[in-house]
Amino acid sequence: MKNKFSLIFFQKKGKKNSSESFPIYLRITVSKKRVEITCGKECLEEEWESGKFKGNSYKAKAMNAYLRQIELQVHDAHRKILALGKDITADSLANEFLGKAEEERTLKQVFENHNKEMEALVGSDFSKMTLLRYQTALRHVSQFMREKYKLSDIDIKKIDHKFLTDYDFFLRSVRKCANNSAVKYIKNLKKIIKICLANGWIIKDPFANFKATVKEIDRVCLTDHEVSTLEQTDFANERLQRVKDIFLFSCYTGLAYIDIYQLKKTEVVLGRQDERWIISNRQKTGTPTRIPLLPRAVVLLEKYANHTLCCNSEKLFPVSSNQKMNAYLKEIADVCGISTILTFHLARHTFATTITLMNDVPIETVSKMLGHKNIRTTQHYAKIMDKKVDSDMAKLTIKLSEGKSNK
Repeated sequence: MKNKFSLIFFQKKGKKNSSESFPIYLRITVSKKRVEITCGKECLEEEWESGKFKGNSYKAKAMNAYLRQIELQVHDAHRKILALGKDITADSLANEFLGKAEEERTLKQVFENHNKEMEALVGSDFSKMTLLRYQTALRHVSQFMREKYKLSDIDIKKIDHKFLTDYDFFLRSVRKCANNSAVKYIKNLKKIIKICLANGWIIKDPFANFKATVKEIDRVCLTDHEVSTLEQTDFANERLQRVKDIFLFSCYTGLAYIDIYQLKKTEVVLGRQDERWIISNRQKTGTPTRIPLLPRAVVLLEKYANHTLCCNSEKLFPVSSNQKMNAYLKEIADVCGISTILTFHLARHTFATTITLMNDVPIETVSKMLGHKNIRTTQHYAKIMDKKVDSDMAKLTIKLSEGKSNK
């Protein structure tokens, strides 16, 4: 970092006025680059010598005291810039001295403002979970700056490739984030940097040569046998029976937890042949979802039509918190002898794979029912099992055999 500078006062002789006097200027030089600033004073050529007014007259002493005060103000500006950890340039020093210093923007400042604006749009443009993720991302990057740089905040112009690689390492080592979680938090930060670039607050993109890749993971789902086991197991405990039923409803509709939690009676409508449909928007993305209800889903829907919590509200199911639902699902898995770790989101994977694709429902139809904007998202959910591969190959074997016999 350049932190040395020089300054001199001089007469700008190219600008003589009508009274034959010349204006006094201040020249600030840093690394051979200079800025010249008018001092607002002038004098005759014979009154000036070696960067100051000459003589011991009252006027000379007063003018030199004035110039000395300017010099002290420039040094104060220099110390202030150093204290902020900024680079010293002729322009930055001159601007600080003149009170025209560029507004400093820091990472936390921009991040907090982004989150504040996002919070105001929760329910319309963003989901509450998206806001929570960005709030968590801000806490992570704040902790990183404290522990790595001993700073509570940092100028956005100082964010570089090393900052990103150090933050990535921090997420994986200190925060113990798995690869995909670390990549998501990095992407949250990348959005903040994009805001800075779009506003012209920074010129160089620190992400230009930085790569963070999400690793594709196998989407676990329940088998036909496991779904049947759940259906055939009744629980004396009302709480467990209710959680099991709502989980199965998700298996037959593909609705995520939050969508079932918010599902209203008005969102179940009759089709052309009096079949029931769910028509709503996904809470996560706002994407329209249209799902024809399977008979088993209708049975579960009717089972809770007169439930106390449903009668007193517009909701279709008495859904507990996601945390409690997942805790109860672990109990249910133990009772049913299911080794797969049950989570509520597993039901969505089960709908995509076991209930639909395994039964030859086209992936385009599945994508539409899941409310995906891109069919590639559906392909991540839709893992084709060995059973489906065996079935398709058996059909091919028969077809090939018939072809040979006809020759």
